[in-house]
Amino acid sequence: MISKRASIILTALIFFCIGFSVIQLQVMPHIPILFGIVILLAFGFAKKIPWSVMETGMRNGISAGLPSIFIFLLVGVLISVWIAAGTIPTLMVYGFQIVSPKIFLPTVFIVCSIIGTSIGSAFTTAATVGIAFMGMGGALGYDAALVAGAVISGSFFGDKMSPLSDTTNLAPAVSKVDMFDHIRNMLWTTVPAFIISLVIFFILGKGTSGKLQFGSFTETLQEHTTISVITLLPVLVLFVLAVKKVPAVPTLLAGIISGIIILFIFTPNTSLTNLINIMQNGYVSHTGVKDIDSLLTRGGLQSMLMSVALIFLSLGMGGLLQEMGIIKQLMAAISSFVKTSGRLIFSTAITAIGVNFLLGEQYLSIILPGQAFAEKYDEMGLKRRNLSRVLEDAGTVINPLVPWGVSGVFLTSVLNVPTVSYLPYTVFCLLCPIITLLVGFTGFGLSWDKEHKEKSAA
Repeated sequence: MISKRASIILTALIFFCIGFSVIQLQVMPHIPILFGIVILLAFGFAKKIPWSVMETGMRNGISAGLPSIFIFLLVGVLISVWIAAGTIPTLMVYGFQIVSPKIFLPTVFIVCSIIGTSIGSAFTTAATVGIAFMGMGGALGYDAALVAGAVISGSFFGDKMSPLSDTTNLAPAVSKVDMFDHIRNMLWTTVPAFIISLVIFFILGKGTSGKLQFGSFTETLQEHTTISVITLLPVLVLFVLAVKKVPAVPTLLAGIISGIIILFIFTPNTSLTNLINIMQNGYVSHTGVKDIDSLLTRGGLQSMLMSVALIFLSLGMGGLLQEMGIIKQLMAAISSFVKTSGRLIFSTAITAIGVNFLLGEQYLSIILPGQAFAEKYDEMGLKRRNLSRVLEDAGTVINPLVPWGVSGVFLTSVLNVPTVSYLPYTVFCLLCPIITLLVGFTGFGLSWDKEHKEKSAA
C-alpha cells in the first residue's frame, strides 16, 4: 500500500516533469508523460507491486478512452471531406455575410453556445462551425488563440448546459439528483460566467485591429472551392442526428458519407484514389494565397495519430495512478481537510481539477469526486445538486485546458492551436470553477436540506 506522503511526492514530481517540459521547454507532452510512466513503474517495482497489476492499470486506463479515440479518427476524416466538399468554405463565406467584424468574438461565443446546447457536443461544435470561425478570424486579423478561446468557451457552455450532453447526464446520475433540477441549479454559476465572458470577449474584440480583408478572402474561396447552400446538407444531417441522440460514431459516419456524396455531385471527376488520399492525409489547398491555404490544408485520419498517441500515453498513466492506489490516497488526504461547507466545495472542485490533470479523462473527473464526496454533502446538510454543479464547474469545463487531456488534445488537433496558447482566452472555462468556489465560501446560491435549515434556525 502506497502511503499518502509517497502519493503526494510522486504526483508533485510527475506534475513538475510534465509542466516544466510543456511550459518552460515548450515541447510536446508525449515524452514527458512517458517519463511520468517510467517514474511510476520504477516506484512500483521498488514497492514490489506485481507487473501484472501495473499492466492491468494501464490497460484499463487506455480501454476507457477507446470510444473517444475512434471519434478522434472519424473527426479527422470528417474535416477533410467537408473542406473538399465545400461545406466548411461555404460556412465561412456565409458567415462573412452575416457576422459583423466589430462584434466577431462575442458572436463566436454566442453561436457556439447555441449550437453546443442544441446538439450537446463540444467536440462536434468545435470541429464544424468552430473551424469555420477560425478561418473567419484569420481573415479578420484575429489571433488564432483568441478565436479558439471563444470557440471553446461557447462549445463547453453547450456541453455543460445541454440536456443532450453526456456530462450533463453523468453529473446528476453520479450525484443521484434529477437532471433538470441539476441544470436549473447550474444557472447560479453558469449565468454569471456567461455574462462576464461575453463582456470580456467584447472588450478583447474591440482591442483587436482586424485586417478586414474578408472581401478578397471570400472571392478566393468562391474561385477555388465549392460555395453553395447544398454543401451545408452534411451539417444538417449531423445536427439532426445529434439532436435525435444518435450515438456519436454513426452520426459522424453519416456526416462523412453525406459529405462524400456532395463532393461527387459538384466535382464528379474526383477519383477514388484522390478521395482516399483526402480522407487519409487530409485536404491540401492550392489557392495560391498563403493564409487561406494554411487554414484549409487540414484534416485526415493521419492528422489525428499524434493526438491518439498522446491519449494512449496519458490514459495509460492515469490508469497506473489509479491501480497503484495513488488517486485513492490523494482523495483521502483532501477529504480529511473538509470541515465546513466552503471547504467541501473547495475540496470537490480541487479533486475534479486534479483528476483532469492527472488522468486526463473528463468522465472520471466527474465520477471519482462524485463518489468520494457524496456522503459528505449529506452529512453537512447540503443538497446533492450542489455536488453535481461543482462536478460540472470544475470537471466538465476543465478538461479542454489540460494539454494531455482528451478534450485538450482533440481541440489542439482540430483548431490547430496549442492548448497552452488558447488557455488564457477560454474565459468561460476559467470563470466557472472560480465562481463555484465563491459560491461555496459565501454560501450564496447553495441549497440546503430542510432539516438542516430547521436545526440552524433553532
